[in-house]
Amino acid sequence: MKLLKLVPDDTNIDFVRLRKWAFGLTLALSLIAVALVGIRGLNMGVDFVGGLMIEERFPEPPSLDRVRQVVDAQGVGEAQLQQAGDPRTITIRLPAQEGADEGATNAVVRKVEAGLAQAFPGATFNRYSTVSGKVSNELIRNGLLAVVLAVLGIGLFAIFRFEWQFGVSTIVAIVHDLLMTVGFFALTRFEFDLNIVAAVLTIIGYSINDKIVIDDRIRENMRRYRKMEMREIINLSVNETLPRTVMTSVTILLALAALLLLGGHVLRGFTAAMILGIIVGTYSSIYVSSSLLISLGLRAEPNKEKPGTNDPTRRQDAERIVPRER
Repeated sequence: MKLLKLVPDDTNIDFVRLRKWAFGLTLALSLIAVALVGIRGLNMGVDFVGGLMIEERFPEPPSLDRVRQVVDAQGVGEAQLQQAGDPRTITIRLPAQEGADEGATNAVVRKVEAGLAQAFPGATFNRYSTVSGKVSNELIRNGLLAVVLAVLGIGLFAIFRFEWQFGVSTIVAIVHDLLMTVGFFALTRFEFDLNIVAAVLTIIGYSINDKIVIDDRIRENMRRYRKMEMREIINLSVNETLPRTVMTSVTILLALAALLLLGGHVLRGFTAAMILGIIVGTYSSIYVSSSLLISLGLRAEPNKEKPGTNDPTRRQDAERIVPRER
C-alpha cells in the first residue's frame, strides 16, 4: 500500500529567496494588528472585566435595541449586548452587582429572564456567569504574566540550546504569532476570555515545537556541511522538515475544523484562535524565524579539518542536495 505523502521527498523550494517580502509582510501585518487593538480594542469577556453575563436564545433573531430596552427596564444596570455566533442567541452583559451574594445574583438573572420571556414569547435562558471586579483584575494580571513568562522562557531555552540568534528569531516569530491572534480578535470582536488565553498558550506551544524542530535541523546541517552557505543550509533544513510540518498542521486543522463546526458557539472563539495560530505559526516558522537567522549574522561552524586536507565527498554531497546558485 502506497503511503500518503503531502510533500514529495525531493522537495527543494528556495524559501530564503522570499525572505525580504516575508519580513515586509510580517511587519505590515504586525502594525495593522497593533492599530486594530488600539482603535477597536478587545471585546473582553466577563472573566477580565467583571460583572454578570446572561445568554438568552430567542425563537427569531431579535432587535438588539428592543432587547436592550427590556433589560434596562428591569433596573439592573446598563446592558451590553452581542450576538453569540447565532443571530438568535444574545449575550447580555451587566455591571457587577456590588455586595451582591449568589442569591441576589440569581434574583437579577430571574428578573431579566422573566422580562425577556414576557417581551419575546418563546425566549429561553441558556446560562449565566459572574465574576467580581477583584477576581477579574487578578485574572488579567495572571494571564499576561503567563504569556510573558512563556515567551521569555522559550527564548532563553533557544539561546542556551542553540545560539543567541536562534533565541532572538524565535521570540520575534512568536511575538508575531501573538500579535496576529490579538489583532484577529480586535477585528472580529469575538469575546476575549480565559479560553482565549488558553488558546494563546497552546499556540505558543505549537509554534515553539515547530520552530525548535527546524532550528535543530539547521544546527545539525551547520555541523554537517561547514562549507555550505547559510542560505543553502536553511533552505535544506526547511525542506527536510517540511513534510513533518505540513502533515502536523493538516491533521491539527482537520480536528479543529470539526470542533469549529460541531463544538457550538461557546468554543468558537477558542477554535478560531487555534486555527489562525496554526496557520500563522507555520508561516512564521518557515519564512520568519528561519530566514531571520541570516539577517542576524548566523554562520556555519568553521571547518575543523587539518590544514591541507579536503573532503570532496562531503562537498559534492552538499552540492548535490542543494545546488548552489550560479
